[in-house]
Amino acid sequence: MNDVDVAIIGAGAAGIGAARHLNGRGLEVLVLEASDRVGGRAWTIGVEGLPLDLGCGWLHSARRNPWVAIAEQSGFAVERRDAAWTTQLQDLGFPPADQAAAHRAFEQWHARLRDDPPASDSAADALPHGGEWNAYLEALSGYINGSSLSDLSAADYLAYVDAAGDEDWRVPEGYGALIASYLPPVPVAFATPVLRIRDDGDGVSLETPRGCLRARVVIVTVATTVLARGAIRLPERYDDRCHAAARLPLGLANKLFLRLTDPEAVPPESHLLGNPRAAETGSYYLRPFGRPLVECFFGGPGAVRLEAEGLDATAAFAREELGALLGADFAHGLRLVAGSAWGQADGFGGSYSHALPGHADARAVLAAPDDRLLFAGEACSPTDFSTAHGALATGVSAAAAALALLG
Repeated sequence: MNDVDVAIIGAGAAGIGAARHLNGRGLEVLVLEASDRVGGRAWTIGVEGLPLDLGCGWLHSARRNPWVAIAEQSGFAVERRDAAWTTQLQDLGFPPADQAAAHRAFEQWHARLRDDPPASDSAADALPHGGEWNAYLEALSGYINGSSLSDLSAADYLAYVDAAGDEDWRVPEGYGALIASYLPPVPVAFATPVLRIRDDGDGVSLETPRGCLRARVVIVTVATTVLARGAIRLPERYDDRCHAAARLPLGLANKLFLRLTDPEAVPPESHLLGNPRAAETGSYYLRPFGRPLVECFFGGPGAVRLEAEGLDATAAFAREELGALLGADFAHGLRLVAGSAWGQADGFGGSYSHALPGHADARAVLAAPDDRLLFAGEACSPTDFSTAHGALATGVSAAAAALALLG
C-alpha cells in the first residue's frame, strides 16, 4: 500500500486494459480490487471439467473486437460459428409463420425508433398499442439490455445498434479466462475496496480497509451501481459523475447451466426460445461447443424475479419451459450445474448498463476528462457499452489520458 503514480480501482476488463497500457512505462501502478479475483463481470469457472462463462461469453462485433486479436496472440482459440439465436429448433412452440410475424414486429419497432422516435425517449413508447408481439419484444430487451423497454433510452439503444457488427464469436476456453489472462505483471491488492477518495495536494488519497495511500492519478473502473450508491465517497466536485452513474443503472442478465443426461437428445449448437409470447421467458442454447449442457439465459424483470427465488427455482422454471417443448423425460434429465446471480453480487448489483430515458448523455458526463480522477468501464463507452471490448477501450483511453497528465 505504498504511494503510487497511478491507482486503478477495479480489475475488470477496463482496469486490465488500463494496467496493460501503463505497464513498462516506468510508473508505479497499483490495481485495487474489492473481490478476490480478476475479471469483474467476465468470469470463467471450471465445473466438471468444463469452462463455463458466468459473465460475458460472446465476442460481440467480433470483426472489430480487439479481444479477438488478443485471444489469437495469447493462444486462445476463437470459435467463429454463427450464433443460433435466430433459429428455433424444429420450430417447436414457434411456428414459422409466427416467427416471421415476430421478426417483422421487431423490424417495425426498430423503424419507429429511428424514423419517429418517441418524445419521451422511452423505447416502450414505440411499441404499438396492444401489439401481438409486444411481449416478445420485451423478452428481447431483457436479453439485449437487461431491462424492460420502459426503462430504456431509445437514443442510447440506437447508438449501440448503429455501431454494432453482426458477428458474435466465442472463446471455448472462456471469455473470462481470456480477459483475466491479459492482466500484466503489476501489483494487485485483492479484497481491498476503496471507501473514500480525497483531494490531497497535487494528488489524491485513497482510504481502504488496509490503510491509505496516495496517487498522482486515479482510474476508476467500478460499476455504475457502486458510484450511484456512494460506496466510494468522492470529493463533492464529482457529484455530477455520481448522478450520471445513477442514470446508467445495470440491467440484469443471468445464466444457468444444466447438464444433459442424454446429450444426443438434441443437436449441438441449437437454440430454443421458451415462450415467444411471454415477456419473462428463457433463451436456451443447446449443447454449446457440442458439450452436454443447456446454457439458459434470463434477462430483465424475469431475471430479477428468478434471481430472488434462487438457482433451484430458476432451474425448475427452465425445466418447465424446456419440458413443454421437448417433453417431460428430457426435462427430468436436466441437472443443475452452475448459475449466476449478478444482481446480488457484491460490487456489481447487475450485469451491464443501459441509459434511462432522456439520459443517453450521461455516458459522456461519466467519461469526461479530469486532472486527477479518470473514469472508465463499459458504461463510459458511447457506443460499445455493455460489452467487454467497450470496457477495454475505455480503460486504454483512460490510461493514455493518465500518461498525458503525468507528462
